[in-house]
Amino acid sequence: MNNRDFQIVVVDGKTLNPGDLSWDGFRSLGEVALYDGTSPAELLGRTASARAIITNKVRITAEAIGELPALEYIGVTATGYDVVDVAAARERRITVTNVPTYGTSSVAQMTMALLLELTQQVGHHDRAVKAGRWSKSDSFCFWDTPLVELAGRTMGIVGLGRIGRAVARLAAAFGMQVIAHTRTQDISGKWPNLPDDIRAVDIDTLFRTADVVSLHCPLSADTANLVDRDRLAMMKPTAYLINASRGPLVAEQDLRDALDQGVIAGAALDVLSSEPPPRDNVLLGAKNCIITPHIAWATLESRSRLLDISVANLQAHLQGNPQNVVH
Repeated sequence: MNNRDFQIVVVDGKTLNPGDLSWDGFRSLGEVALYDGTSPAELLGRTASARAIITNKVRITAEAIGELPALEYIGVTATGYDVVDVAAARERRITVTNVPTYGTSSVAQMTMALLLELTQQVGHHDRAVKAGRWSKSDSFCFWDTPLVELAGRTMGIVGLGRIGRAVARLAAAFGMQVIAHTRTQDISGKWPNLPDDIRAVDIDTLFRTADVVSLHCPLSADTANLVDRDRLAMMKPTAYLINASRGPLVAEQDLRDALDQGVIAGAALDVLSSEPPPRDNVLLGAKNCIITPHIAWATLESRSRLLDISVANLQAHLQGNPQNVVH
């Protein structure tokens, strides 16, 4: 039942719900103030009496937390929760939750879509046909980029959580061999419960061996710029890089250089170091580089699950049994 004294402020709702989903789940729990987006200068004014803040990308800093005496809950409508100063929230005994599992299938699907675009160049050939080039052809078909079959090639997955494993299953369905590296190896270097069709390798072996390197690891001090000039130089000249995880995993100038110099065959990225990117981002003009605007998570089904779990997280908090609490 709606508690009119419990104010819920959604600070950037348009990111999750541009209008094709319902906010009624949150409205059933309290009075909802809904904003499409919120700037840092607007945050305190909009959340002054909030007991719950729902955010996707708006940063909730220690300074903001210190100025919001009524605040008891911060719900992040995403898996990553680095937008919240969790330590400051913990000190105030503010519950912080995230949504860890909503987008697995969508992100895995997008990963393969990016790979297929690299290998089949569907968009390029569609544009060529519509520009009249097929009509002018003296043959029943034409292509002007290499077309690459995936069967028999090696997919290298960095990070073997839910999404990494889902990508591994899809890659295997295409007939690819799958190798992987993850931080969750035990002291012997072995992985517990490793699927039979995935071979564990060290990170350098993965970059040297894989025909496709796909990144599915979290961003941390250890993984920032994981893909740099040295790692790119290890890759086969026919290899592809895919990043549908976090932009700063890749040293962007190093990747630009590698693409332009033919060190690797191509890259497909759904994330960049700064989003939206400035017009002078070095990768926007890179050779054989496909960039999509951070949409791997954004299918209707994925966003619907995300919203439903976000509501359930707040409801569990109100019932005194919080779930998906981050630490």
